[in-house]
Amino acid sequence: MDDKNIHWDYYRTALAVLEEGSLSGAARALGLTQPTVGRHIEALENALGTSLFVRNQSGLSPTIAALAMKPYAESLRATESALLRSVSAEANEVRGTVRVTASEVMGVEILPGMLTGLRQDYPELSIELQISNHTQDLLKRDADIAIRNTEPLQDALIARRAGTISLGFFAHADYLTRHGMPADMDALKDHSLIGFDQEFPYIRALQKRYPQIQRAAFALRADSDLVQFSAIRQGYGIGICQLGLATQHTYLQRVLADEFQIDFPVWVVMHEDLRSSQRYRITFDHLVKELQALLQKG
Repeated sequence: MDDKNIHWDYYRTALAVLEEGSLSGAARALGLTQPTVGRHIEALENALGTSLFVRNQSGLSPTIAALAMKPYAESLRATESALLRSVSAEANEVRGTVRVTASEVMGVEILPGMLTGLRQDYPELSIELQISNHTQDLLKRDADIAIRNTEPLQDALIARRAGTISLGFFAHADYLTRHGMPADMDALKDHSLIGFDQEFPYIRALQKRYPQIQRAAFALRADSDLVQFSAIRQGYGIGICQLGLATQHTYLQRVLADEFQIDFPVWVVMHEDLRSSQRYRITFDHLVKELQALLQKG
């Protein structure tokens, strides 16, 4: 195999086909024509000397070679994105792009308001807000700044603790009127509980402390925190949400406050290589300041 002349565009196209499942889907995602996508895939397969996709009734299925290639193509895409962000402004200017990653609830319910003030102060600064409950790798520059609930251990990362977020059980007042307030944790079995679908490691740790929180006990299961929060607000049942958010909705009532509370630290994290750039440092400091002010309110 002679891959010296393989263009990055071919890998990007193959990654789009992997993610979209078809040539037409990849074409729409990339803003290309379907024949162009097909030519890219054919050229990449010829250069690599192997097939990457197999046609079937539902579209294209990736081969083992394509699946093995995927993480490297994702790394190339992240590197390209980081490169474009890095050169989008001079180091001493507050303009260009900063990519921020945060969890679903943080990214939807909290950060937009904080970033609005930053935009007003620095109108030439653009923010890419990536919403995910999965931790992004700052060392690989998947993002520039991250809001996390665990302290990073890598020496190459700068981290500032902004405070603590507390979670508790809440339910709509109408739901509690219909079904009553549970007397204790064991009484939750008689209620419609809202919870997770997949048991991630932090969920299993939580279950050791609160054995009543089991997947089989949930009347509604969703791994999206936003879905759970919406279900609580719609009166579906009892679920877990942030105390600060729940107090903004007067119809939500705290359930078993003396028996159930989860506290998470909030960290703002950035790669140390970025601190010499004004736009990264100002965005980092702004988020730390705003989050500290918010979390001090409770």
